[in-house]
Amino acid sequence: MSAIEPRSSLDRVLGSAKVLVCCGPGGVGKTSVAAALAVAAAERGRRTCVLTIDPARRLAEALGVDGLGNEPVPVPGVTGDAGLDAMMLDMRRTFDDLVRRTSGSDEQADGIIGNPVYQRLVSFGGTQEYMAAEKLHELHTSGRWDLLVVDTPPTRSALDFLDAPDRMLELLQSRLGVLTGPVQRLGGLLRGLGLAATPLTQLVTRATGTDLLREVTRFLGEIEGMYDGFRDRAKRVRDLLRSGQTAFVVVATPDETALWEAAFLSGRLSSDRLKLGAVVVNRVHPAAELPRVRAAARKALAEGDADARLLAGLLDGHRKQAALAAAERKRIAGLLAAAPGAGAAQVKVPLLDEDPVDLPGLRRLGEHLLD
Repeated sequence: MSAIEPRSSLDRVLGSAKVLVCCGPGGVGKTSVAAALAVAAAERGRRTCVLTIDPARRLAEALGVDGLGNEPVPVPGVTGDAGLDAMMLDMRRTFDDLVRRTSGSDEQADGIIGNPVYQRLVSFGGTQEYMAAEKLHELHTSGRWDLLVVDTPPTRSALDFLDAPDRMLELLQSRLGVLTGPVQRLGGLLRGLGLAATPLTQLVTRATGTDLLREVTRFLGEIEGMYDGFRDRAKRVRDLLRSGQTAFVVVATPDETALWEAAFLSGRLSSDRLKLGAVVVNRVHPAAELPRVRAAARKALAEGDADARLLAGLLDGHRKQAALAAAERKRIAGLLAAAPGAGAAQVKVPLLDEDPVDLPGLRRLGEHLLD
């Protein structure tokens, strides 16, 4: 049960969601936002786990954890009794664990994991994103946490993450087709010519470094009967992402490209009927209040003594700051007006003196996010 007392709309999202997925372009402070929200939720009474898919180690550094692996570890220094855990996805280990849960026996699992075809399969693109979704489902069904916060890679990989459950079976079937098609055609040709046991096949084996036809045939036999298990888990992962328990936080900066990517991602979430919980625009320059100084007075200052020229320079810097802030506000207003998702929180976080690098910094960022 949440102990958070909602004050803002993002506060309400943080207090009610079971899963919070932070996504957006690269370089916008997405990892810091995810960590700050996780710290805030934990210190307000929700047992929380933050999971990063991004292989960069910024999350571990900000949380003060020596290293993150595929299992959640406690984050020291978090106040309150609820507690905060953190982890970083190990794609290969997660895939191995999935095979062991889905297979009928330890022997079957060992045979699959040790098969060269499986080892090639796990290296194909798209596998990491599905394993992230699978790990999220595993953590959710454990019931250990009130809230899971997910830090995704930049936009393109975030979209792969959203598509991952629907692509899992396609991934298995199509990639196996890539692996098996040419080998099966070659094997059929050799058998048709009565050459299946001739030195020609031995030459093929030496050229590929393995008896690929034999390995593929063995692999297909080993995973027989497991498709239903994969299909069932993929459906449950997809249902979790599309349920009312999961909310997405799109993070951007006032940079035009970042805002465009955030608008695109927000639209994609809406078209997929995924819940947009908040749009966060990070590192916004504050508006500068300027004294009204006539052009003649500015000219006189610029031509005056050293103190006058210094004042003229300060006024000029303030004018440029004001122009920059005004341009940012205009671009941000365009994004927020176009972002779909009725009721989504709209949050602007000011440009801070430095990016959060520790728990106190994450707490300060959390205050800006939730006030």
